Amino acid sequence: MEFKEKLRAYKATVESAIGEYLPSEEARPSRIHKAMRYSMRAGGKRLRPALVLAASELFSESLNAMPAAIAVEALHTYSLIHDDLPSIDNADLRRGAATSHKKFDEATAVLAGDALLTYAFQLLARHYGANPAICAQLVAELSETAGSERLIGGQMEDILGEGAPLSPETLEFIHLNKTSALIEACLVMGGILGGATEAQRETLRAYGREIGVAFQIVDDILDATSDEATLGKSAGSDAEHDKTTYVKLYGLDESRRLARQHTQKAVQLCQSLPGKTAFLAELAKHLETRVS
Repeated sequence: MEFKEKLRAYKATVESAIGEYLPSEEARPSRIHKAMRYSMRAGGKRLRPALVLAASELFSESLNAMPAAIAVEALHTYSLIHDDLPSIDNADLRRGAATSHKKFDEATAVLAGDALLTYAFQLLARHYGANPAICAQLVAELSETAGSERLIGGQMEDILGEGAPLSPETLEFIHLNKTSALIEACLVMGGILGGATEAQRETLRAYGREIGVAFQIVDDILDATSDEATLGKSAGSDAEHDKTTYVKLYGLDESRRLARQHTQKAVQLCQSLPGKTAFLAELAKHLETRVS
């Protein structure tokens, strides 16, 4: 299957599974479940759950990876809901639709984010509890990723850096943790479900780190050069919040060179993984050249 067809197939299966795995809108209290499903079903690339599925398929002994894929998408969506809140980015659009606090209200958005974060771990416990060693590894990987030293730590440093020039080291810390960490975790979790060796998991992690950094650099480029209609979210928000970005620190040409460099490293890492790695190699290239 060609790369774009495979990516569309992953996205379609994930979209379908979201409806299956999330609590019904009719479950009490209905408002919180409507808000959870609204943000989860508001579109998006579905990159992170696709990475869980693709990584698991490299190996022959894979358990059903879909619950883990939905778990990481739930956690990712929680982080977006909270990023968009008036107290942080105060964004009106996300994935081309009104943000959660605009669609509902701020209190509901906060609680919907909290609920999705918690639900990610409920999914892992419910669907992998019969395999306690696997379940513990998945929970450990995702919880380490989502905590104060990684995802939330990156968000905190990002907020602290608004309005002040940042060093390259601080900018790298922010994006290795705010963006790259969850991408790395998706690949490692797929590897865990597939029965990857420790060395293979570390290769998957390294690949995730490279595409995660490239993804963020391209995001910075798009925020500076694209428009709201193309992005499906507010454009120019980095400049509005006076954030240090790759573009601000290095300029457009050097930022593009850095994105290409990280992409090439990711493609090289694919060569040492088992199974059919063409999708992961093409995905790395796609993320570098995307326009939204």
